[in-house]
Parts: sequence; structure tokens; C-alpha cells
Amino acid sequence: MTKSKRSYIYAGVAVLFWSTIPTVFKIGLGELDVLTLLSIATFTSTFVLFIVIVIGNKFHLLATTTPRELLTSILLGFFNPFLYYLILLKAYTLLPGQVAQPLNMIWPIVLVFLSVPLLKQKIPARSFLALFISFIGVYVVSSQGHPFTPGSSNPLGVFLAAGSSILWSLYFIFNLRDKRDESVKLFTNFLSASVYLIIAITITGHWDNISGFKGIIASVYVGIFEMGITFLFWLKALQLAETTDRICNLVYLAPFLSLFFLYFIINEPVYYTTPLGLILIITGILTQNRKTKMAY
Repeated sequence: MTKSKRSYIYAGVAVLFWSTIPTVFKIGLGELDVLTLLSIATFTSTFVLFIVIVIGNKFHLLATTTPRELLTSILLGFFNPFLYYLILLKAYTLLPGQVAQPLNMIWPIVLVFLSVPLLKQKIPARSFLALFISFIGVYVVSSQGHPFTPGSSNPLGVFLAAGSSILWSLYFIFNLRDKRDESVKLFTNFLSASVYLIIAITITGHWDNISGFKGIIASVYVGIFEMGITFLFWLKALQLAETTDRICNLVYLAPFLSLFFLYFIINEPVYYTTPLGLILIITGILTQNRKTKMAY
């Protein structure tokens, strides 16, 4: 099998798993609160990533982590998964899954604008057009089938879902500067986040709130297939690809596939504005990417 075909297989598996996540989020949040779900998912992901390091004979890379690199992980672990997923999961409690996921997808556009002060990059004129198109898409998606009736969605949910893209963009930028092996970086980041979560659930007294079989299974699934190995599949796809452009574009299939899972598994009705808004958001992102080649 050629590298190109293997690349598409890895990418396809990653996109398939990511497309199930909004449904799994909603199932999990139906039985568990945000902090409990995130804690189980993060602990699971930390364990899985440690196994990946051991199987990949990368323990020596972990053992040679410098104090500065550890400090970086402590910072990045606070951004993601701790704060990022607290905000995103809260948005999922306030919005339908088909609305929360697309609003979070504007991060590639946000990333470009944050790159100006943080990476000293210039903004091409095309970026403002891309931003305009994407934010029209955000409005259409958030209208929940009523584009001519402002305020149809929960305002706080919309703010949190769209605002989470800022945190992800910041994480992406700071993560670029960390040149360690990806699995090692992810493990130390998630280990740091696990400490934050242990402190949080100890302070809030959530130790006794872990109940609900479906919620626990959903949380473990999130830890494995949203936070853990799926990202490594995606990186493997990019490494094997002859050109990353086509592979990167496959990720935009995920929100459309998500609509099928949301509809057929948890019976979430699909608003006609959701696919329309998604097309606008993705058009804005692709417009941006014509000029700015940034890896996802």
C-alpha cells in the first residue's frame, strides 16, 4: 500500500472519530456534569498516551524532559484540555450539538489574527473577507432555523462555543514553539491538566458525583477518540501525505458527518440553517487557506 493511501486511511479514521464527538458529548452530558466528564476523559487520555509512549519506546524522551519543557506543559495543559474543554463542554450543555461544533470551527480564522501580535505575521487582505464570510456562517448556524429572528440560540452558549476558538488558537500557537515529540508533549500536557482537574474536583466536592453508566462510557470514549489517539492518527496522516492540503481539507467533512450521528443516535433534529452555515464557515476558512498555508 502506498504512503498516499495509508495517509488517507489514517485521516479517514480520524475524521470519522471526530465526527462522533458531538453526539458523545451530548450523551455524556446527559448523565454527568461538565467537570466530571472532563475529568474522566482527561484521566483516560493521559493513561492512553502513556501507553503510546511505552509502546513506541519513547520513554527516554519523556525522561529527558527539561524543567523549561515541563513548565511549558504546565502552561499548555491549562489552556488545553483544562480550560478549553471546560468552556466547550459548557457550550454543549446550552446548545444543540449541531450548533456548538460549527461555532468552534472558526479557530483557523481566529488563529490568523492572533498570529499578528504573537508570531509577528502580516494579515493578507483576503483574511478580512474570510472572516466576514465565516462570521455570516456563525450567525446562520446559531439562528437554529430562524435566521431572521435574532436571539434564537442561547447567547451564553454561542459566546462560549465561538470563544473557545480563541483558547484553541492560543494553544496551537504556543504548541508550535514546543519542538518535542508530539506524543510526549500531549502526555505531559494532559498530565498537567489532570492535576488541575484533581484540584478542581477536590475543591468543588465532585468526587461523589461520578454516576451514570452511559456517561462514564461516553467520557472514556472522549478521552480515547477526541483527546488521545485520534490526534496521533491525524499527525500520522499528515506525515505520510504527499501534500497536506488535501488531507487537511478532509477534516471539514466531520461536521457534516456529525449531523447524521446526532440525528440517528440521539434524535437531534437538523435545522436547515446548520448545513448552510457550515458551508459558509468552511468557505471562509478555505478562502483564508489559499494565502496562508498553516498546518492543522
